[in-house]
Amino acid sequence: MTVRKNQANLTADEKRRLVAAFVELKRSGRYDAFVTTHNGFITGDTDTGERTGHRSPSFLPWHRRFLIEFERALQSVDSSVALPYWDWTADRSPRSSLWAPDFLGGNGRTRDGRVMDGPFAAAGGNWPITVRVDGRTYLRRSLGGGGLELPTRAEVDSVLALSTYDMAPWNSASDGFRNHLEGWRGVNLHNRVHVWVGGQMATGVSPNDPVFWLHHAFIDKLWAQWQRRHPASGYLPVGGTPDVVDLNEPMKPWNDVRPADLLDHRAYYTFDAD
Repeated sequence: MTVRKNQANLTADEKRRLVAAFVELKRSGRYDAFVTTHNGFITGDTDTGERTGHRSPSFLPWHRRFLIEFERALQSVDSSVALPYWDWTADRSPRSSLWAPDFLGGNGRTRDGRVMDGPFAAAGGNWPITVRVDGRTYLRRSLGGGGLELPTRAEVDSVLALSTYDMAPWNSASDGFRNHLEGWRGVNLHNRVHVWVGGQMATGVSPNDPVFWLHHAFIDKLWAQWQRRHPASGYLPVGGTPDVVDLNEPMKPWNDVRPADLLDHRAYYTFDAD
C-alpha cells in the first residue's frame, strides 16, 4: 500500500527518486498529457454550465482520481515512489526545504519569474514547458508575490469545522466545505496557494510546476480529515442535479469511476498521519 508522506520528512534518497521519476515522465511525454487534461477541464468548467474538475462538488473526487493516475504513472517508472504532500500551514516560507536546489528548486527571478536552480530549472534542459498559456518555455514562480501569505492552521480548522459537504447552487458561489476548501468562498485555501506560488501555478496549466501534485496531495488529505470529523456528512449532491456530477454518476474523462468510488482514500493509499 502506498504511503504518502509529509515532504518535510522525505529522505535525500526519496527526494532523488521522486525527482527522477518526474523527469522521466516529462522526457517520455506522459507528463504533459496530465497538464493538457487539467487545462482542458479548468478552462471548460463554468459556473453556469457543465463542471467537473473545478467549481463543483466533484472538485475533490476528480482531483483524487487525477492524483491516483499520476502516482501510478510515477510508480511505473519507480515502484518505490509515492506522492508526498506539502503542508503549507507549516512550511510557509520560500526558504523552506521544499524549495531547495536538491528538491523542487527555488523562486523565480524578479524580472521574468524564471526558476534558476534545482532539477526543474530551464538551464538543466530536463523541464521544457510545452503545454503553455504564452510563449515562455521555462518554469516560472513568484513565491509570495504581492505580499500574499499562505493559509494558516487556524484558517484550515475553520473550514474543517463546516459540517455540510456542498450545497446549491453547486458552483463557486456555494457555501459548505468543498467550496471553502477550493477557495471561492471564505478564507480561500486551495486557490490562494496556487496564487502564492505564482507562475504557471496561477494558470490552468498549473501541473507544469511539480509542486502542484504536493499541494493537491495536501488538499486531498484535508478532505480525509474532514470526513473523519463529520462521519455523518457525505458527498452531495446525491442525484438529479444538472451540470454537476452526482454521487453515483461517472466522472469525465475516465468515465469508469464515480465520486462514490473515491470516498475512502484507504482503498488506494494511506497518509503517514492517518
